[in-house]
Amino acid sequence: MKKLTLQDLRDLRERKKAEIARRDTSGKTGEVIIGMGTCGIAAGARAAFDAFVEELDKGGLTHVVVKQTGCMGLCYSEPTVEVRMPGMPATVYGTVTADVARKIVNEHILAGRLVGDHVFDKPAADIAPTLARGAK
Repeated sequence: MKKLTLQDLRDLRERKKAEIARRDTSGKTGEVIIGMGTCGIAAGARAAFDAFVEELDKGGLTHVVVKQTGCMGLCYSEPTVEVRMPGMPATVYGTVTADVARKIVNEHILAGRLVGDHVFDKPAADIAPTLARGAK
C-alpha cells in the first residue's frame, strides 16, 4: 500500500469537503431524496445516487441538494427518488437507474418537465395543467 503524502491528504480533504457541501441544505432551493434502505441499495440506489451527484456537479447545479433517506415503503419500484423543485410538485420516481437519474436531472430539474415513464406518484390533477405547458 502506498504511503499518503501531504498533498494526497489535502486532495482527499478537498474532495470530502465538496461531498459534504453537496449535502448541505442551506441556500438550496431543490432537493433530490434517494431511498437508501436495504431494498433500495440492493436494487441499485447507490449507482443512482452517484449519477445524480455527478450530473448535478457536471452542470454546476449547486442549488440542488442530494440527500438519502431510509425505505420509502415502495420496495417493488426501487430505487425510488423524490424530487422537489420550486414551482413543481414533489414527484416520486421509481426504478431509477443511473441513466434515469441523469434524465431526471436534465429534464425535471433543468427543463421543468416530468420524466413520465418513471413517475411513480403522480402530481394531483389540479396542477397537471400547469405541467402540460412544459411537456413536449
